[in-house]
Amino acid sequence: MPQVAPVVSDWKTLLSVYRQQREEISLGGGTKANTRQHEKQRLTARERIAELIDPGTRFFETGHWAAWGLYSEWGGAPSASVVCGIGQVASRSCLIVANDATVKAGAFFPMTVKKVLRAQRIAFENRLPLLYLVDSSGVFLPLQDEIFPDEDDFGRIFRNNAVISAAGVPQIAAIMGNCVAGGGYLPVLCDKLLMTEGSGLYLAGPALVKSAIGQEVSHEDLGGAHMHATISGTIDFREPDDHACLRRLRELVRMLPPDPLAACYQPEVPVAAARPATDLEQLVSTNPQQSYEIREVLNCLLDAGSFQEYKPEYGRTLICGYGRIGGFRVGIVSNQHHPEKTPTTGLQFGGVIYHDGADKAARFILDCNQSWLPLIFLQDVNGFMVGRDSEQAGIIRAGAKLVNAISNSRVPKLTVILGGSYGAGNYAMCGKAFDPRFIVAWPTAHYAVMGAQQAATTLLDIQLAALKRSGREPEANEMQDLRNKVTASYTEQTDIRHAAARGWVDDIIEPAESREALITMLKIVTRTVDDRPLQTGVIQV
Repeated sequence: MPQVAPVVSDWKTLLSVYRQQREEISLGGGTKANTRQHEKQRLTARERIAELIDPGTRFFETGHWAAWGLYSEWGGAPSASVVCGIGQVASRSCLIVANDATVKAGAFFPMTVKKVLRAQRIAFENRLPLLYLVDSSGVFLPLQDEIFPDEDDFGRIFRNNAVISAAGVPQIAAIMGNCVAGGGYLPVLCDKLLMTEGSGLYLAGPALVKSAIGQEVSHEDLGGAHMHATISGTIDFREPDDHACLRRLRELVRMLPPDPLAACYQPEVPVAAARPATDLEQLVSTNPQQSYEIREVLNCLLDAGSFQEYKPEYGRTLICGYGRIGGFRVGIVSNQHHPEKTPTTGLQFGGVIYHDGADKAARFILDCNQSWLPLIFLQDVNGFMVGRDSEQAGIIRAGAKLVNAISNSRVPKLTVILGGSYGAGNYAMCGKAFDPRFIVAWPTAHYAVMGAQQAATTLLDIQLAALKRSGREPEANEMQDLRNKVTASYTEQTDIRHAAARGWVDDIIEPAESREALITMLKIVTRTVDDRPLQTGVIQV
């Protein structure tokens, strides 16, 4: 059974660190780079988004931590040089993708590609109009072999442009700076195309054209806004500057149909939660070894009085039930995080999935699919129970049934990781591999196959065996140094920022933001319905 991660901090200190780092990421390339962008009479990516969305509305950002701590040998790539998220534009929810030209001229790193692909998937699944604010120099050439050729690399973005358009999801691109080389296909594959004066759209810039074919040509004649508006006919609207371009973009979005809402997901009148969301920091400790009552957490998330617990006396370490959040009817699957005593299995450890809990959750998930209830998974899981008794009770069979039910769900799934997300427990609670529409995490979350202490022991045993095979017996102090090094490395990898940097979660949110974040996500995922029949194939019983 996986062990939990070590204590990180108290909430005040922990959130202070995260807020500071979040602000640093938001600066993009830094103050000097932002100043250079302004000297070109251009806004930064975040300034463009702020001017584009409706006043007083919130931009729901995804992938803010992308590339955190990566590419240090190249000076880093804050937020993977692109800002993505959902905002209200002319009262329509839109997925916005804005290249950040303050970071390596908006160049595409491997994580940039992954982040844009994730944004396109969110838009496609939820039928969100896509708005691209293009200002990029193209592929970051030193890493081209990690960006260019594969099915989930740069070219997939353009393939998605075509498929998304064919599905009837609107796409509008505004070129507001560089748009070079293969990246030029993205805006041209969109339904509508705007371009500002001073921007450039070409497959090869003036210097490369001269080198390749010996032709000398100016920036404007090669790919300027005037040329594309009057000669090539590539663009639909030529705008003098960023401000005019964003105004035009808003008016074009206004021509789109109003936001839809699937009939089966129509919300009721919202009711405030029984407890304020700020109480979550008192209910749940940053110490993963400290137990808590998940039902109290639900009191901070669900509309007051709406929770109906499903099979409360059975499978007690998985708490399932029906409820409402912001008026939206939902099904909840959550890990209980304190010990529970049952009449058949005796004491069950909190955060561990037992066969009875897996059986209960599988049936509950299928019922939610039958009733068209979006599913919300609250993860704080150490894994499945192991040992003779558990195996004889059919833990693998029950776990397989649960995974099958999640995999074949037709209703939207949302996942919030509160604490541990270890081993197969990550899968059974709808981890990233099981297609949640959104997956977010608290700063206390940890991602790993197993806990750091257990993993360190296993890894240390492997390394010691290798040393002994080579004929060397390590000294006691050397063994301790090795253990410390292995533990530190593994602990760093379980940090949720490590996961967020690689796109394994869409964002890291503060506990107090959880209810509002869930309401925002529910508004997005209930726009459309997947009306295919509920099918599971062969299922363990």
